[in-house]
Amino acid sequence: MTSVPLTRESQLPADWRDLLALTKPRVMSLVVFTGLCGLLAAPGPVHPVLGFTAVLCIALGAGAAGALNQWYEADLDAKMKRTAGRPLPAGRMSRQTALHFGVGLAAFSVILMDLAANHLAAAVLALSILFYVLVYTVWLKPRTAQNIVIGGAAGAFPPLIGWAAVTGDVTTLPILLFAIIFLWTPPHFWALSLFVRTDYANAGIPMLPVVAGIESTRRQILLYTLPMIAAAVAPWALGLTGWVYGTASTILSAIFLVLAFNVFANKATEPKAMGPEKKLFAFSIFYLFGLFAALVIDRWLI
Repeated sequence: MTSVPLTRESQLPADWRDLLALTKPRVMSLVVFTGLCGLLAAPGPVHPVLGFTAVLCIALGAGAAGALNQWYEADLDAKMKRTAGRPLPAGRMSRQTALHFGVGLAAFSVILMDLAANHLAAAVLALSILFYVLVYTVWLKPRTAQNIVIGGAAGAFPPLIGWAAVTGDVTTLPILLFAIIFLWTPPHFWALSLFVRTDYANAGIPMLPVVAGIESTRRQILLYTLPMIAAAVAPWALGLTGWVYGTASTILSAIFLVLAFNVFANKATEPKAMGPEKKLFAFSIFYLFGLFAALVIDRWLI
């Protein structure tokens, strides 16, 4: 009697932990938070159940985008140390399972949003998923160093979705929230790409440090920080928020600028010596959380 070795594709069914990992929970947490803040900052009442459902749909949509991203990039993930342990490159799940899971989750999130909220919120949610998967993952990421610049729009949709779920429209403030995340994305991801650039180079992904060099990337981080700060303080300058948000955005942006300048001034080329880059990357996550938390506090308590 002979035995047939199991292939990676046959190691099924997938464990629930691997399905969860497909959704990129860490990334999802920031997406859900900004979407929730957009919902809470919107004028007008919202039923708690409908509000919870809208935020759930944003989370499911983000998870679907993450799953489809990992389905498409499974071969690339296998080449990078940072992502080699994900379910697909590690052989714990078939690509077909990931594809079906991602498509099903995407369809369910959009349909539920349409039923629970309104057509506009559902349409923007669908657009955000398609943009991340087709425009960023399939088109931009493997072809151009501007992948993060344009692709940053994919992660900027949640506040628009949360706002639209309550109001059924989009006005100046949610557009500014979109702009903040859109302009925040390049310095955030470029800081990361500087100290993991070898991974991207091995996978053949044209991230900015790989194709333009370390010095150019550091300069671009500083340059993109300036319009990001302008967008961050704009809601207060335009009278759309109060002093709580104004104070928080000013202080947080000043710290971000100092850290971005430290990255610009750093001359290290080895990841171990890229302390400023790692500090900026870590703070950039706190920056976005702090900014949007201040917005909600400003709108609800002041």
